[in-house]
Amino acid sequence: MRTTVHDVADAAGVSVSTVSRALTGGSVSPATRATVMAAAERLGYRPNRTARGLITGRTGNYGLIVPDLRNPFFADIAKGVSARARAVDCGVFITDTDEDVSAELEALATLGRNTDGVLLCSPRATDAELLEAADPDTTVLVHRQVPGMLSIAADIAAGTRQAMDHLRALGHRQIAFLAGPDESWAGHQRLSALGDYEILRFGSVAPTFEGGVLAGDLVLASPATAVLAYNDLVAMGLLHRLAARGVSVPDQMSVVGYDDISLAAMSHPPLTTVAVPKGRAGAAALELLLRRVGGAGKPAASVREREVTLPTGLVVRGSSGVAQG
Repeated sequence: MRTTVHDVADAAGVSVSTVSRALTGGSVSPATRATVMAAAERLGYRPNRTARGLITGRTGNYGLIVPDLRNPFFADIAKGVSARARAVDCGVFITDTDEDVSAELEALATLGRNTDGVLLCSPRATDAELLEAADPDTTVLVHRQVPGMLSIAADIAAGTRQAMDHLRALGHRQIAFLAGPDESWAGHQRLSALGDYEILRFGSVAPTFEGGVLAGDLVLASPATAVLAYNDLVAMGLLHRLAARGVSVPDQMSVVGYDDISLAAMSHPPLTTVAVPKGRAGAAALELLLRRVGGAGKPAASVREREVTLPTGLVVRGSSGVAQG
């Protein structure tokens, strides 16, 4: 039979109400809490989430909103969130908005009402829309920064500069950039970092494999000898089109992606790309939200704690090579 709160109370020699307070962060002495926790662990007791919610006013569930789960980048973030959620025994509801801003804001409102907090990944809404729609105490942005909101984001500018410096070191001077959606914060961060370089800009390009395929002919009609793509899916679509046109990579054209999804190492040739800590970002975002919600709404002590930036790094593979001629 399943262990109940009454069994834990009997084993610890305390009342059921004392067990409830000890397990939900209520007012009990440290010694009593330790006794109750030891008894619960010994008996293998797992609190019923619904019953716990009636006591704490929390559901134990969180929301994750992503623009496109077909993109392995967002799937990897979701895996990081899910792994951390399992470790702390909470639930996660995932919603895919299909790159639609109205669906994104609707999902934010729905999950905000029915969960303890929301992780909003790479939102396409404007800063003003997010500030109006999101509860700053129970929302964490992932791969996006908005002043005044909690966020976990990668150092996109640094990664972009690493990619460009790599291509220039290989002798490339005519470098094309395949820009992503106009609404993409990450895309704007890339463009800002590219301000110090001469580039040939194409886009906006759909952030998909098909988007890269469609961009291939535009690139080949230009003087570019190398391409930095918005993400790995775009880069892989470009590789596909270059192969169909008989263009050798990297002998005739170098290609660099962004994100380092698992498929990047499996492309032909293997894709040089900027690695983003996707799973780590997902886990860190949920941890930040848990601390916020579990800390009785205590604000983060500084801007640095509210806006966490994770490092990026270039991974050199076979799709980039020395410029010819």
